[in-house]
Amino acid sequence: MSLQVENLEHNMAKLTITVSAEEVEKALQAAYLKQRSKISLPGFRKGKVPRQMIEKMYGPEVFYDEAANHMISEAYGKAYDECELEIASQPTIDVVQLEKGKDFIFTAEVAVKPEVKLGEYKGLKVDKVSTRVMQKEVDEEIEKERERNARTVEVTDRAVQDKDIVTLDFEGFVDGVAFEGGKGENYPLTIGSGAFIPGFEEQLIGAEIDKETEVKVTFPEEYQAKELAGKEAVFKCTVHEIKAKELPELDDEFASEVSEEAETLEDYKAEVKAKIKERKENEGKEKKENQAVEQAVANAEIDLPAPMVDLQAKQMADDFARRIMQQGMSVEQYFQFTGLNEEKMMEELKPQAEKRIRTRLVLEAIVAAENIEVSDERLDEELQKMADSYQMEVEKLKEFMGENEKKQMKEDIAVQDAVTLITEAAVEE
Repeated sequence: MSLQVENLEHNMAKLTITVSAEEVEKALQAAYLKQRSKISLPGFRKGKVPRQMIEKMYGPEVFYDEAANHMISEAYGKAYDECELEIASQPTIDVVQLEKGKDFIFTAEVAVKPEVKLGEYKGLKVDKVSTRVMQKEVDEEIEKERERNARTVEVTDRAVQDKDIVTLDFEGFVDGVAFEGGKGENYPLTIGSGAFIPGFEEQLIGAEIDKETEVKVTFPEEYQAKELAGKEAVFKCTVHEIKAKELPELDDEFASEVSEEAETLEDYKAEVKAKIKERKENEGKEKKENQAVEQAVANAEIDLPAPMVDLQAKQMADDFARRIMQQGMSVEQYFQFTGLNEEKMMEELKPQAEKRIRTRLVLEAIVAAENIEVSDERLDEELQKMADSYQMEVEKLKEFMGENEKKQMKEDIAVQDAVTLITEAAVEE
């Protein structure tokens, strides 16, 4: 095999790969041996037809596809290792010459990892984020906890109120005529949930048990059932049951039940305040990181080859497909429900794919510029954290990781160190 490399514009390269005539003959013979069991000619038993007879009958090109696929796979793999390029896409293959008795020549056009010209990445301006916790925020968080610990009780001595859970029968009419899909019996509805058409739930407030109530609404112009879109409707509703949430008393007993450490209400309030502050600090840190990284990426210059973006988008689509399959839905079903197809999905993913690639390349360039290195000891620390999270022994975890995985993990740690570096060097406004 011989290889020629030609650098093209926009970080593309063309590999011209030549396979000797001797190797072509071997590939053709291998293709014959693989396919002969499927070929029969008069006068010969199936699988016993000589290659010369098959080529005479069908032409020598009968084995070309099989032989070419084998040679391309093998020769491109060798060329990939030999060319010393950082190839960043799948190859686009073009067969130049394939003929019995001659060398096999094909080209592979590939994207090459682009160089990054860094701009400013230190002293970037980011928003100053307040971590001050207001009493109102503490009260709201505690109220949410009370909601989570509420019990449901049946109500018989009053009319419907906001946030009640009601069971009702309803039937809808447009111009006095009942319409399809507008009827329900013993339907559970939480008032204020927004589950029904705007204005419907609010009109049930004040309704009494087993007394018919009329609800008048107008269907939205963009309503899914086109025959109802924009039309006025009257729903005849009868509430059969009202349930309400009964919140626990806000006292020391409640505090001790919902907290593992607090024994009094005051202790619990302090605990909630501390957790909100910690959350704000983490959110603020993440916001600063995102702003600093986005600016560093915007300040850099990269000529990004399109096939590199295509490959990243394809990998993202494959990851998404695996996730929804784990949830029991096929990609075909997802496309049916959303109206998307593979082509549209790829187009929607490309901007995100490009952003992901640019961000990674810039951070890797900062790692190189700042000589950030990750020691084996640092890697061991991270592996120990990972092992603790999986509740397994670190040595067991190491057994599952090859050298490539450890190398990749070191690179990821270094990239995160680069994020920390530019964030700490940023100036808050």
